[in-house]
Amino acid sequence: MLNADALSQLRQLKTDIKDNKVVFSGTIKSTNGRFGFVKLDDDRDLFLPPEEMQRVLPGDRVTVTEQPGEKGKTQAAIEELLESRLDTFVGKYQIRGKGHFVVPETPGINRWIFIPPRQRLSAEPDDFIHCRITRHPFRDGKGQAGIIKILGKAGAPGIERAFTLASFDLDEQWPDAVESELAALSEASIAEQAPRREDRTEQPYVTIDSPGTQDMDDALLAEPNATGWRLSIAIADPAAMIAPGGPTEQLARERATAIYFPGEPRPMLPDSLSTRLCSLLPGVDRLAVICDLQVNNDGSLGDYTFHQAVIRSQGKLSYDLVTAVIDGRDDDDTRALSAAVMNNLDQLHQAACALRKWRERHALLSPERPEFRLRLDENRRIRQIDPAAQNEAHRLVEDCMIAANRCAADFLRQQGRGLFIQHPGLRDDRIDNIRALLKAYAPELADVDPATPEGFRTLMRHTDPADAELPVKAVISRQMSRAELAFEPAPHQGMGLEAYTTFTSPLRKFSDLYVHRLLRDRLWQQPAPALTSAQLEHLRATQIRARQAANALENWLRCDFARQLPDQPMTGTISRTLPAGFFVRLDANGLEGFISCKSLDGKYSFDPVTLRLIGKQQQFQVEQPVTVRPAGVDDERKQILFRLAENTDAT
Repeated sequence: MLNADALSQLRQLKTDIKDNKVVFSGTIKSTNGRFGFVKLDDDRDLFLPPEEMQRVLPGDRVTVTEQPGEKGKTQAAIEELLESRLDTFVGKYQIRGKGHFVVPETPGINRWIFIPPRQRLSAEPDDFIHCRITRHPFRDGKGQAGIIKILGKAGAPGIERAFTLASFDLDEQWPDAVESELAALSEASIAEQAPRREDRTEQPYVTIDSPGTQDMDDALLAEPNATGWRLSIAIADPAAMIAPGGPTEQLARERATAIYFPGEPRPMLPDSLSTRLCSLLPGVDRLAVICDLQVNNDGSLGDYTFHQAVIRSQGKLSYDLVTAVIDGRDDDDTRALSAAVMNNLDQLHQAACALRKWRERHALLSPERPEFRLRLDENRRIRQIDPAAQNEAHRLVEDCMIAANRCAADFLRQQGRGLFIQHPGLRDDRIDNIRALLKAYAPELADVDPATPEGFRTLMRHTDPADAELPVKAVISRQMSRAELAFEPAPHQGMGLEAYTTFTSPLRKFSDLYVHRLLRDRLWQQPAPALTSAQLEHLRATQIRARQAANALENWLRCDFARQLPDQPMTGTISRTLPAGFFVRLDANGLEGFISCKSLDGKYSFDPVTLRLIGKQQQFQVEQPVTVRPAGVDDERKQILFRLAENTDAT
């Protein structure tokens, strides 16, 4: 038995050992296997063996020490759990013997998690469930979870949407505070503000949208003048209806954006605002922020002003109807339009054409890619996929919105600070590859610096999208950075503009609503709540998650639809290449599927300069036409699989 001195010495020895340990902090990265990695804060990756990985969850912040592993390699041993970021997840309910478990569907959780009796609700085997971690596995590798909600079984109508909402922690309920705030709003709220605004109710503003659109947030008017046109863009004004920083605005900031899920969107603002009181419905008075701007004959922008006004739209027009008017078609629908509306559409088209020509000469136009519309059946699954080609009316609206947004960006830039959309052009880690690409395949542009806005704009204008040897423009376009929100103005290189923001969709995007707040603050002395750096970062992250959620649901539905494809040749185009294979987008319906190099004859190497997969007999590159056949669906990755058809011609 140890005496008091010996015990004291032992405790001191343990303290000394602990104090002398070299400990690193990092974040847990999961894999498809039972092992994982720790991404250290010094940017190194340490291997985490299965027995250690069993104690942690993806995204956990931990401290680790380096230990010798197998074959002389270093691995991590976990010392302390600092923070667990994974709170909720989705999975499938299963019973094994007397144990009840959730089998997670969240990537990176590769274990069954026990659900105690009081946490099971009334779940049945194979139910999809939304769960919360109730006991972290750090201590002994045995975590526990409780069921938040039973989502339903595979195949149930709408299960894909319910599963996606739960996977991304997207709530659809409106809090009581929001309901209370909105209960006080009505048509009388509009009438109360109208006398303090410009009255433009007699002017022939019109909205141009898809037939089913209800949240109409822009209306247009154009009138000719001596040097071009006076273009007037009226934008819905929810900032006038809800309190700055109030419950509804806080929720809008939390949601960041409306999510246009197939069949049933998740709005940013409640319907009472987005589709009724703030929507620019025809024949009723609505509050609007108006940008009046001079479009010169050459498409350049002249002076602009912003106004608070009341408008009364004289028509809810569809893209197809407006295109019919532009094309000069004479039918019952076009004849039903008033002379004032017809004249407005004619002037809008002329002004928009001038704006587009200016952008062609001085900025950059986004390439028009084929778009497709998902038609759902009564079970909320894809019945068919139809092409949704852009027409002249789509381009008209796009050019008018960009012009108004350029004015807002210019105004905020003059104020020194605002909310802007920056696009830095090419990714920093791809610049050297682009230089090598130009030297080999576009030597006439080899001296252009792709890292500068001027250089990037030159490349986008002067590379040929249909080059026979290599589609240089397509290769460059697939190596661009993501646009992001920022407080400071900077070039939007993707559009070829010195500064850009958006304020034309305040019913759908919080960033646009916040730009309205900034305009009101600086033009009409209506103070705007400050947006902090942390809130801006949250806004960026939430926008990304919203896109991921929409893509996840669409991808699930597309995978189910792909199971019905007949085994016959289908034409498509290579959309992406990777070291492991390439993706093909079908011409007929836009479905995108993967072809693995493992399914091809021979070995292939990936060239990061040309984005080519190169084999001894053939090679594959972006924009290359191919013919494929269906090869099933990878359910784990939610990925459509193709195989090359026998008659495919490879480069």
